[in-house]
Amino acid sequence: MAGSFLAYSTLALLLFVASSSAQLSTTFYFKSCPKLLSTVKSSVQSAISKERRMGASLLRLHFHDCFVNGCDGSILLDDTTSFTGEKTALPNRNSARGFDVIDDIKSAVEKVCPGVVSCADILTIATRDSVAALGGPSWDVKLGRRDARTASLSAANNNIPPPTSSLSNLVSKFSAQGLSAKEMVALSGAHTIGQARCTTFRARIYNESNIDRSFATSRRSNCPRTSGSGDNNLGPLDLQTPTGFDNNYYKNLVNKKGLLHSDQVLFNGGSSDSQVRSYSTNPSSFNVDFVAAMIKMGNIKPLTGSRGEIRKNCRRIN
Repeated sequence: MAGSFLAYSTLALLLFVASSSAQLSTTFYFKSCPKLLSTVKSSVQSAISKERRMGASLLRLHFHDCFVNGCDGSILLDDTTSFTGEKTALPNRNSARGFDVIDDIKSAVEKVCPGVVSCADILTIATRDSVAALGGPSWDVKLGRRDARTASLSAANNNIPPPTSSLSNLVSKFSAQGLSAKEMVALSGAHTIGQARCTTFRARIYNESNIDRSFATSRRSNCPRTSGSGDNNLGPLDLQTPTGFDNNYYKNLVNKKGLLHSDQVLFNGGSSDSQVRSYSTNPSSFNVDFVAAMIKMGNIKPLTGSRGEIRKNCRRIN
């Protein structure tokens, strides 16, 4: 009996330790890399001072990373002759950017604490710093992720919601990652910064009726109707403040000025209308919900403990 109890106690302790090791922590690098946060922040601010759009690009990288087998830095891996990564997946090809900035941040971090900090964590911190640098909220980032040794082109193609998504498809894609419909609407507010390619919004500005007429006309000037013509021309996701993190995105939706189909479906007579309207008049409510959703998204299936690795170069496995 005593032996059974001891065995049970030992098992319980092991399970507790295992579950504890899987928890991310805001203090993970306090001792092993005390200069981490200041180093990343300085690098992000430098990159954004050169190109303010970069903040949105880093945020998008984090989102596209987390939605593919968790926040594990897999999106950063380059293709090789024997390895196909996620960079050429439809949601990333010709649009995912900021890889050079992550390389620069990694190099800076390696100088102050070599071999300690994962690329996945660097991307997560850089995302928080990007939002804050563009006028948005800040938050304490939970850390302790390790880097994947694999990537998935098929998961990138299937898991990341396309700009043609319906509301039900968005809810489904986010639910598959453990995120609620409310969190989906809050995270969509990331489109208050950044640019989109003509090919992603052409059908909306020429074919859809739930769009402000003058807004559609202005967008057509830089996005010809003919497919293949001007496909990579850019349009701001938020026409008012494309490099300022605020709640204008939701104001635009209320006024039928969402650039992407997947934006405007959030305010189109459906279940998310009231939340969009609330955020459009209450920026502090949006900020609070956005932060909570970002922290939860950053905790999607992280590799911790002995799983994965700490990459020396974010573009390739060790």
